[in-house]
Amino acid sequence: MQAQPPRIMIIDDEKVVGDMLRIHLTKHGCIVETFLSAAPALARLEETPFDLIVTDFKMKGMDGMELLKTVKSLYPDIQVIMITAFAHLDTAIEAFRGQVHDFFPKPFKIKDLIESIQRALGRPLA
Repeated sequence: MQAQPPRIMIIDDEKVVGDMLRIHLTKHGCIVETFLSAAPALARLEETPFDLIVTDFKMKGMDGMELLKTVKSLYPDIQVIMITAFAHLDTAIEAFRGQVHDFFPKPFKIKDLIESIQRALGRPLA
């Protein structure tokens, strides 16, 4: 019996980042949906289960930390990986205290992100 492909949500207000991640993760057999802000992503989570979220830290409206706290309170089993162009030690510490699985400063290597996603899911990607 083959495992279902992982469902991954990407939330980043830079469309190019979401598109790039969607392309790479789709090549690895993932089902990926991208969002430019947190509100529509949270609405989608109410409709469809996801295994993992990759979110930007700094976004208009709800930022990545608020999103992380909301997701962890409503869906504690969903792993969250945070990416940011504003990587400061205080931000990383706050993210890990909020139970983020991993934290990547932009620019990041896609290989490193894929490895982190595999660890978060507990299985290799295709």
